[in-house]
Amino acid sequence: MSSIHHRGAAQSIHADPPKDVPTTPGQVAFDVEPATPHEREAKEIHSIMQQCQGIIGAHEITSWRSQITVRCIVLGAIYGAVFSIIIHKLNLTTGVIPGFGMSIALIDFFTVKLWNRMLAKMRFGVLPFTPQENAIMQTCVGSVAGLAFTGGFGSYLIAMDQQSNENVGSVPGNSAWEVYAPELWRVIPYLLCISLIGIFILLSLRERFVVKYGLPYPSCTASGVLINSLHSIGNKVAVRQMATLLWAGGGSFVFSMFKWFFSAPGEKCGGWDQFPTFGLKALKWKWQYDWSLTYIGVGMICPHIVNVSMMLGAILSWGVLWPYIDGKAGDWFPVGLKQHDFKGLFGYQVFLAIAVFLGDGLYHFTKIACISLLAIKNGVTKKGNNDVADDEALPVSESSTISDKAAVAPASEPCEAPPAPSQRQVQLLNGLRNRVFMHEGVPWWVGAIGYAVCGVIGCVVIPHLYPACKWYMVAVVFLSSPVFSVANAYGAGLTDWDQSSLYGKLCIFAFAAWGGQNDGVIAGLAVCGIMLSVTSAACGLMGDFKTAWMTLCNPRSMFIAQVIGSVMGCVIAPATFLLFYKAFPVGVPGTAYPAPYATIYRAMAVLGVEGISALPKHCTQMCIGFFFGALAFSVLRDLLPKKYGAYVPIPMAAAIPFYIGAQLAVDMCIGSVIKLVWEKRKPQEADAFVPVAASGLIAGDGLWTVPSALLAIFHVNPPICMSFSPAP
Repeated sequence: MSSIHHRGAAQSIHADPPKDVPTTPGQVAFDVEPATPHEREAKEIHSIMQQCQGIIGAHEITSWRSQITVRCIVLGAIYGAVFSIIIHKLNLTTGVIPGFGMSIALIDFFTVKLWNRMLAKMRFGVLPFTPQENAIMQTCVGSVAGLAFTGGFGSYLIAMDQQSNENVGSVPGNSAWEVYAPELWRVIPYLLCISLIGIFILLSLRERFVVKYGLPYPSCTASGVLINSLHSIGNKVAVRQMATLLWAGGGSFVFSMFKWFFSAPGEKCGGWDQFPTFGLKALKWKWQYDWSLTYIGVGMICPHIVNVSMMLGAILSWGVLWPYIDGKAGDWFPVGLKQHDFKGLFGYQVFLAIAVFLGDGLYHFTKIACISLLAIKNGVTKKGNNDVADDEALPVSESSTISDKAAVAPASEPCEAPPAPSQRQVQLLNGLRNRVFMHEGVPWWVGAIGYAVCGVIGCVVIPHLYPACKWYMVAVVFLSSPVFSVANAYGAGLTDWDQSSLYGKLCIFAFAAWGGQNDGVIAGLAVCGIMLSVTSAACGLMGDFKTAWMTLCNPRSMFIAQVIGSVMGCVIAPATFLLFYKAFPVGVPGTAYPAPYATIYRAMAVLGVEGISALPKHCTQMCIGFFFGALAFSVLRDLLPKKYGAYVPIPMAAAIPFYIGAQLAVDMCIGSVIKLVWEKRKPQEADAFVPVAASGLIAGDGLWTVPSALLAIFHVNPPICMSFSPAP
């Protein structure tokens, strides 16, 4: 009979082997015929493991309990807080959030390796660091930091506060009493109600999405490839990447500290953020470089077409439209309105951006739904060992998928990478992944009970936190969320595009209209948070299951890590947000943290209550034109041949500067130029080091927020007022 033994962090199924059959820790050997289905499955896994030896990704299989460690949870909380601060900063400035999955995996890897080396030098026992634990750690950090975005701290949640109410102004439907400050006693239970239920909804579909359909989930697959490579190739390249991250992050941190000294408070003190790069007249229309290393980093991560689209949108809006509409003051809208009054130019800026968002979002929702339905109808599946013909491949772009043959090392260091696996080896490895993924999972009834319990608790608790959101509204959105979650998770698996924010926006209009004149704004925003968080959490867990599949990680441990990370995030995300909310004037237009999407979300809720009567003159017709224009550009991108369609601007990216300003497009395009030069001069290193350097720029600037917030809390102001004015 076989028995189970613990060996350090790893647990392997082991029995006394025949004398002529050598075994190593982590391998499985049998001298008798397995008696139970569990043992037979273990023997088959062992047989495949022997054939996959030497292939990147064929790691020793560990028990699900050994994959969740104390250091995993501790680092999840620490780095979760760090990335939460970074995401808050991005949310409150422009709302553009790049993906941090691969950066998190790399930082986790380097931190644990460095920690283990220090312990070994001090002659302490060292717990082995496995790829499975690396994947679990990444999930834990991502779950914590994800709440900084889905928690609505830059959108629907602070759209309920007093400042957002004042930004929208005294327009019909925007009642002065519909205001809720983001206080911890209200936000934490609200987040617990809306974030955990999404983890349970699609739990029983993991096998279908990951194994049978073989959905690629490109970003999550890329994270799995990176983790496999780090643990197979060695850490030489990882050390170089980490050095790049530290240099970029340290430089960004120091430069942000330098800028702080010149940003004394005052109406005329703009500091480096108001540097008139293109002259004072251009500065009036927000054409300047604001010395933001954060968005240079974001521009280095985003595709070139995204940055170019933003620049074209900035030229259209801040170069043509807004100066033209501003000249219509006295005809289209009254003269002398405040800068951020919805009855004036500000109304056009916000609602035209909303029209483009909805047009582009609706097209992609329809497109993804059609792709999903066609894929299901045609029976596109990857069964067993994923041995499918090329004509049965899922309908995703070739550039979106990541091969197992990808290596983390650049081409300039070919000695670091082992030989690429053959097609047969890839098939064997995928078969091993399928077996491990389905060997131990989470029972279906856990998802059903968790969904039911969280739903009932939410229906009871949320109406007490936000009385405008009635229990039956919460029940309706909870009951309908599985449909949207399935569509979103399937679509994201095919296209890497999470549509949860679009579903949230649709809920704003529907439930704001349902809530009516007195309660509609808060009801729409609260329900938006439910739908956005539920669909995003369900999609995120399915993507994490893909990473688990790639790294031979047990789905049970991945599920538990997601729950632990989400619970920690419900406390860490609002706590880190208070650093900004208590120290800076959050949501005030023209300040360092204008929170643009908060005003946009509240404006959408007002529009849902009042309809088009809330819009300024000619704004309705312009919104219709921009809505269909966004649809047309989106259709054109897909209809044209790929080599031409790739150059068609992306409407949603072009609309981002409409409200925020042209300076964002300038920053992003500088990042794009740096990336382009790097790709031309050192193409072998670009893929491995550009995202790392960009993450360093973002992280350094984001981390400076902590000391600057503490200085503001203790009323320590910068000593120098820096401003610019024309010569006398």
